[in-house]
Amino acid sequence: MKPINFFAVLAMSLMLTSCYGQDKNKPSSLDGSISKIEVLDFHSTHRCMTCNAIEANTKYTLETYFAKELKDNKITFQVINVDEKENGNIAEKFEASGTSLFLNVIKNGKETKVNLTDFAFMNGLDQEAFSKELKAKINAELKTL
Repeated sequence: MKPINFFAVLAMSLMLTSCYGQDKNKPSSLDGSISKIEVLDFHSTHRCMTCNAIEANTKYTLETYFAKELKDNKITFQVINVDEKENGNIAEKFEASGTSLFLNVIKNGKETKVNLTDFAFMNGLDQEAFSKELKAKINAELKTL
């Protein structure tokens, strides 16, 4: 009988267990008539300068370039404190434990999460760069609706 290679078994076990969960980017289903973009700005109670800038720059971009879409509810904006108990479910759904920025693109009732957190932190203190790139990302997603 051949000896079993411990590392091969370990690697196989890790591959099988890591593939076990759901695909986080897989669209989930809602009412099939809904098509819109939810902009979700998660934060904790204690916020740094960059965290506050992310919210301010997101608001600025939405109000400046997407006022009509906001008015028509084609785009919605939510600021969500992950430390508040009533926000636990949505924070868990997006795996947000602190400052995070997401687009939740809902097309014909199917949700697709677009995580913009890295972008937001990289550009949070530069309103012009932040706004330009966020506008482009939202416009690209609007074209898919």
